[in-house]
Amino acid sequence: MSLSDPISVRIENAIAKVPAAQWDACAGGGNPFVSHGFLSALEESGSVTAETGWLPHHLTIRQADGTLAAALPLYLKSHSYGEYVFDWGWADAFERAGGSYYPKLQCSVPFTPVTGPRLLVRRDISEPEARRRLSQALIAAMVKLAEQHRISSVHITFPTQEEYELFGELDFLQRRRVQYHWENQDFDSFDDFLASLQSRKRKAIKKERRDVAAADITFETLKGDSIRPHHWDAFYRFYLATTDKKWGQAYLTREFFELMGARLADQVALIMASRNGRIIAGALNLIGGDTLFGRNWGAEENHRFLHFETCYYQAIETAIRLGLKRVEAGAQGEHKIQRGYLPTPTYSAHWITDPGFRRAVAHFLDREQTEISYRSQILAEHSPYRNSE
Repeated sequence: MSLSDPISVRIENAIAKVPAAQWDACAGGGNPFVSHGFLSALEESGSVTAETGWLPHHLTIRQADGTLAAALPLYLKSHSYGEYVFDWGWADAFERAGGSYYPKLQCSVPFTPVTGPRLLVRRDISEPEARRRLSQALIAAMVKLAEQHRISSVHITFPTQEEYELFGELDFLQRRRVQYHWENQDFDSFDDFLASLQSRKRKAIKKERRDVAAADITFETLKGDSIRPHHWDAFYRFYLATTDKKWGQAYLTREFFELMGARLADQVALIMASRNGRIIAGALNLIGGDTLFGRNWGAEENHRFLHFETCYYQAIETAIRLGLKRVEAGAQGEHKIQRGYLPTPTYSAHWITDPGFRRAVAHFLDREQTEISYRSQILAEHSPYRNSE
C-alpha cells in the first residue's frame, strides 16, 4: 500500500460481516482477544449485543480494491460495565450538569482487561508512514462519529504503549493505571522461581501450596481437543459462582466458552482443580505470543489458598512449561506482589467532546496520576525478589 492509495471507512454492526481471514491479517496472532474468533464468539453467543449494552460499531478501512487494510473493535455503550477502567464518576458529574454521558463509544475488548493492539493494521503493510496514516484514519473516524452523532466521548482502554503515545499526540486525554504481571527470568522450574525470592516470601508460598495439596486437591491443564463439553459445563458453574459472590452480573454465556474454545483451540489453557474425583475449581487462561493471559476463575468448594494456587501458581508452572515470558493475571490485586507478580502500567485514552467537561476530566486525571505515581513507587519497594533486597 502506498500513501496515495484511496481508502474508505465503514462501520460494521457485526464482526461476522468481516471475513475472519481479513480481520486476523490485521489483528496478527500475538493477542488472542482481538482475533476474529474471540470477538465473534462474544457476539454470536449473545454476550455482546445491543441488549447487553454493547452495540458493535467496528470500524474498517478498505483500499480501492476492497481489501481490508485496517480495523478496530468499537462498541456503542449504554453503560460502563465490563470495562475495568472506571468512569462512573465522570458519567455522574456530566449527567448532574445536564449532559447525556450515554451512549458513548468504547474501543476495547468487552469484559477483558488485557493490554493489546486496538489500531489493527494489516501485517504486510510494513512502511511506517503508511501504518501511521491508517492508524490516524481510524482515530479520526472515531472522533468524527462521536461529533456527528453528538456522542459524549470516545474511550480506548488497554491499548499498547505505542498506541497510547499516538493518542496523546492527537490530543486525547491519557490515563494510566496498574496491573500485576509475572515475568519469566528464564526459569527451568517452579523451584527455580522460588529460589529467586526472598526467604520469607519463598516459605510463605511453599506453605500455601502445601495447604492446598493437603486437602487432596490435584490439578490438570487442558488444551485443545482435551477440553470436552463437561469441562465447560463445570467451568461455567464456577464462573457463575464467582459473579454471584461478587454481586456481579454474568455477562458471558455458556455458549461463549464453547465457541471460544473451539475457535481458539490450542490458545486455550483451562486449569482444572479436582478433589475426590470431582472437579471443584477452574481458571481460564489464553495463550498469545509469549504471554499467558489469566481471565476467569471460580470454585464450588472453599479451601484456603485454592484461588492463589489455581490462578497464580499453576499459571506460573504452565508458563514455565510452555516457555512463555510472562503471565498477566487480570485486573487489580496488590496481594499478587508477594506472589511474584509486579506492578506494570496499563493505559487508556479518552476523547471528550464537550470543552468544559474535557477540562474537568483533564484536571481529575492530573490529580489521579500524581496519586498513581506515588502509589507505584511505594509498591515497587515491596518486590519479593532477592535482587530487590
